Amino acid sequence: MRDSAGKAEAGPVGVLVLGRKRPGFDQEWNKIICERSLAALAELGYRTVGGDEPVVDEATTAAKLEKLHQAGCSALVMLQPSMGHGQLALTVAQRWTDPVVLWATPERPGDGKVSSCSLVGQHLWASSLRQAGHAFELVYGDPDDAQLRAELVRAVAVARTAGALKRAKLGVIGTHAPGFIDLAADPFLMRRSLGIQLHPLSLPQYMERVHALPQDGVRKDVETVLAMKLPMREITAEDLSLNSRFYLAMLELIEDECLDGITIQCWPELPNMLGQWPYLAVSRLSTEGRAISIEGDVDGCAGSLMNCLLGMGPGFLTDWLEHDRNTIFFWHPGMAPMDMCNAAECDGSPSLAKHFNIVKPLVVDGCIREGEEVTVSRLWRCDGEYHMTAFQGRTVAPRRKLTGNTVLVELSEAEIGRRGPVPERFDRLVHAGMPHHVLLSFGNQAETFRRLARAMGVGWQA
Repeated sequence: MRDSAGKAEAGPVGVLVLGRKRPGFDQEWNKIICERSLAALAELGYRTVGGDEPVVDEATTAAKLEKLHQAGCSALVMLQPSMGHGQLALTVAQRWTDPVVLWATPERPGDGKVSSCSLVGQHLWASSLRQAGHAFELVYGDPDDAQLRAELVRAVAVARTAGALKRAKLGVIGTHAPGFIDLAADPFLMRRSLGIQLHPLSLPQYMERVHALPQDGVRKDVETVLAMKLPMREITAEDLSLNSRFYLAMLELIEDECLDGITIQCWPELPNMLGQWPYLAVSRLSTEGRAISIEGDVDGCAGSLMNCLLGMGPGFLTDWLEHDRNTIFFWHPGMAPMDMCNAAECDGSPSLAKHFNIVKPLVVDGCIREGEEVTVSRLWRCDGEYHMTAFQGRTVAPRRKLTGNTVLVELSEAEIGRRGPVPERFDRLVHAGMPHHVLLSFGNQAETFRRLARAMGVGWQA
């Protein structure tokens, strides 16, 4: 199911509590820590299903997992408050194909006997799942610990995202832009590696759809754009109608084809044959939280969908324009999410203008906000397999102004110490085949992307 922005709705979190058939360990502590763990999940805002009764054998585990599937659970958290049956790890792997979150809880404080061996039990399960080729995330800590809660939230997000991608569907209108062969898609590798279905869509048929839209709907959408009160430079309100058609036609395709994301071959046909670039439409769709990319960048769209599923928003798909030792200047011609740009009435806030190259409407000029922690990421295919990278920085004041969307990202000395100066990093990534688009998102999320790559079996490029 999708919400109003077309994003996959997150179902409840399934909870599997592993109990014991034979007596052993401290069952009073077992009950206490289990109740506290369920309470922590509720306090974190998760709807949970299945934590009411423990499972102890094949039959009870299978029945519980069937209940979780029927409830539409989007992630599975497995609690082992005292060490249980290790064989059931393979039962779970057979019946829950998505990654599993293993939560190991602490021993009862104080001297005396061992109370639970929860970490030992989850270690056993983790090793078994790894040897069985089944993805998992492992967290360890007290339910009230802030660090544990942050790691648990990340683990659930990674598990949900990896699972949702297996059932996702992307649409590509046309193909990659002429000459941009590094963006070429392989639908079968994408399906085998990520689970994503790629749906090719005809660019001529999209253009026909643009022309066929009822004028009343277009007029109402133009009113919506005018209500945004975006400044206009060398364009007028009369230029808005065609981009509203671009926007509405893409919305129709998303709904008609049940798409979780869409990319479009935005040039040369649209500006040359229809008279406009579709970048206001693209910016609006991304501002609404939809996964979208330009120039037919299918893997870029998949990366945007990952961002959305992880709760980071679609991000800004951008060229890597220039760099020095510790900064990178990113630029693209004017299609960034408007909520990532400077606030209205500030210098560099979103405004409507003409494209810098084929000088026709309609782009959204605007600078990405300064003073933000950001993550630069990319998913791509090379040598018959998928790769991913991500690293962190901070947006700083640009050294010069360009039309389109721009942002200067500075890497910390700690980041450079870990993985080298920017030129060395760039050299490693291009030799790994990284395409010329990257995705910029707010927040420090590099470790989340690394874990997601691991959960999907995607090669990580440091």
